[in-house]
Amino acid sequence: MKTRKRFLKNLVNKLEECRIILNKNNFKSVNLYFQDESRLGLITKQKRVITAKGIKAIGTYKHSYLYNWLWGSFSPITGESFCMTTQSVCKELFIKYLEDFSNHKPTELKIIIIDNAAFHSTKDVIIPQNIFLLPIPPYYPELNPAEKIWQWMKDKIAMKIYNTLAELNQKMEELIKTAEN
Repeated sequence: MKTRKRFLKNLVNKLEECRIILNKNNFKSVNLYFQDESRLGLITKQKRVITAKGIKAIGTYKHSYLYNWLWGSFSPITGESFCMTTQSVCKELFIKYLEDFSNHKPTELKIIIIDNAAFHSTKDVIIPQNIFLLPIPPYYPELNPAEKIWQWMKDKIAMKIYNTLAELNQKMEELIKTAEN
């Protein structure tokens, strides 16, 4: 309960900061994004399948520990997305992601809802002028709709074998384009 009250109080202060930024700067547009990252790898994701009674489902399986991290920001307003693939997650890569995302549409103010991952700490970090970060409370992943997008993508690649990370990344790019439409 205390976390919730603290979050709501912080939310009011953050939105006031955002209002001040909008009055100071001349952005051509403002957009809301939900940001998250997910690990995707070559190990086959298994899931349940429907079969006739008495028939056991047979699926191929690949056991591999090669994976990439997919960083994504998704707008529920316009349907736009911005994604970046990396080999790991860390604060330096988060900063690079923010810089790249800032350059994606430099005249747009991006209000980004982020989770409280350790590498999202913005202490000693210069955040680009057109990005405003709004963290959700810790341990509330259900407040971030980007989690649903990752689950949808992982369901689409389940029970399929990808031989290389490049092949998997190509499939993920196709799914992102599909999600935008």
